[in-house]
Amino acid sequence: MNTFLLQLLPRQIHLIIFILVGSLLGYAAYSMKVLGLEACTLCITQQFFYCLIGVSSFVAFLHNPHIRASKLYSFFIALFAIAGVWISGRQVWLQGLPEDEVPLCGPPLEYIIDVFPFADVLNALFMGDGNCAEIPWQFLGLSMAGWSLIFFIAIVALSLFALLRTNFSN
Repeated sequence: MNTFLLQLLPRQIHLIIFILVGSLLGYAAYSMKVLGLEACTLCITQQFFYCLIGVSSFVAFLHNPHIRASKLYSFFIALFAIAGVWISGRQVWLQGLPEDEVPLCGPPLEYIIDVFPFADVLNALFMGDGNCAEIPWQFLGLSMAGWSLIFFIAIVALSLFALLRTNFSN
């Protein structure tokens, strides 16, 4: 397995990231449409960063750039994934708080967007509220936010690996 990873080119790593993100976003859509789960503000923000990562990795795969541009793509993918680590980590932290320390639930995001100033919308998207502390879904003892944290960390690792691999390819 280790030799397989060492033989991957940055372009192939970007394709792997794109397929991974596509699968994650597909499952998010399935969980909302079929399972009936509602996405909280932090979940929506995580999906936004998955979209940024997916588009960046797909463009990097299609473009098949030279070393400098490939490093730039990998850098931005890592940057978006690090932001995702922060957002999903915050949600995991909120989910781990004792019930009496969980922030109060706020109004729905649609209402916040319609009524409040842009700064409050950003605060809701990046800080979350009591709705984000609920755990409606678990797999192997981890919430969806916990799995999202793991996948964001994996994407950071893959993008950094692609960044390092650009020195040995092209």
